[in-house]
Amino acid sequence: MKRFKHVARFLGIIAVLACLVCVGCAGPKPKAGEVFPCAADSSIEKTIAPEAELADFSCVVKNWEGMEVLHFNVAVKNVSDQPQRYRVNIFLDNGKAVGGLIPQSTKKGLVEPGQTASFVYPVSGMDRAPKSIVLMVKTMSQ
Repeated sequence: MKRFKHVARFLGIIAVLACLVCVGCAGPKPKAGEVFPCAADSSIEKTIAPEAELADFSCVVKNWEGMEVLHFNVAVKNVSDQPQRYRVNIFLDNGKAVGGLIPQSTKKGLVEPGQTASFVYPVSGMDRAPKSIVLMVKTMSQ
């Protein structure tokens, strides 16, 4: 009898977790190729270096490695008087994170004062916008 109670509890926990996963994925799926806000402004925590200005932060669902996945469009404007290279980190509420450097390579130089550079970051396994985001843009000198 005790064994049956343990199995029933275990199956109940599995059922509750499955429901939570389904509810978390129940948001509307954006149309592929259509640019949309990544999250409500109140759900985005931004930490931007004083040498940078966020020129674009939007999302789009498009094909990547044979699947329709979420992509973050990030554009950063250099508002300092020195050429810069930026590190971008995007942390999502589900534990996923993406990021990289703008510009990715320094072969063509850094982002000059007054210029804007951008990059698109795909997030594998996601086809909807997250509920909350932490966005960090730092200079490589920080």
